[in-house]
Amino acid sequence: MPNVLVVGATRGLGYEIAKRYASLEYSVTGTARSGPPEHAHHDIQWISGVDVATEEAGKKIAEGLKGHKQDIVIITAGFFGKESFDEPDYSAEVAMYKTSAIAPVFITHHLHKAGLLRTGSHGSKIIIVSSESGSITLRHESEGGGMFGHHASKAASNMVGKLLSLDLKDQGVAVGLVHPGFMRTEMTRSVGFDQFWDAGGAVTPAEAAKSLVQWVNEDFDISMTGQYWAPRGPGDIGTAGPVLGDTDKLSTPLQLPW
Repeated sequence: MPNVLVVGATRGLGYEIAKRYASLEYSVTGTARSGPPEHAHHDIQWISGVDVATEEAGKKIAEGLKGHKQDIVIITAGFFGKESFDEPDYSAEVAMYKTSAIAPVFITHHLHKAGLLRTGSHGSKIIIVSSESGSITLRHESEGGGMFGHHASKAASNMVGKLLSLDLKDQGVAVGLVHPGFMRTEMTRSVGFDQFWDAGGAVTPAEAAKSLVQWVNEDFDISMTGQYWAPRGPGDIGTAGPVLGDTDKLSTPLQLPW
């Protein structure tokens, strides 16, 4: 039975990914900042007390896995602080960079050093959940500025994923970056993006999880390591048309530009 680790699995996309893998009879471990969610799926094992914005998170996860090698690692923990040019938020920006760009380095480092990643021809897959907002190419003047910490930390996350892919490729470990889709979550609601849900084709976390898991299991492999993909295609990427051209001619899944 393959092992899957979902970092940030108590709600939203992370929880839906964990549930989906459990339903596929994978052995699933999820991390929780405090404790498991109420009425958590009975087939998910938990490592509690993991705050990915702290230096200790990677070591705590590695210890919590108790020597079990992981076939798939999905780092989906996220934080979105609303900002504008008139009201930037220093502490929120620091938290976003820690969560999106620093945590993946130390989590991956500790998993590797503890011998918890498979190597060789059947090497582990590491997926860092990013966002289309981390693509500099896809930023368009029609969207304006602001949201500095979120968008820039996702761009930094993409670079981190690329660098990790270079570090681990020779060992057979594949690292991918994904835009899982525009989702109807409390996180996007908290920054006012719920006003764009309908027009932007936002989907539920369960729908996004289904697409992501299928892509990871069926499409993603070492030949794609270090690449940045949208498993659901261009449909919910508002600037895909103006930047990349006719969306009807773009593929699904879609490889995204940096």
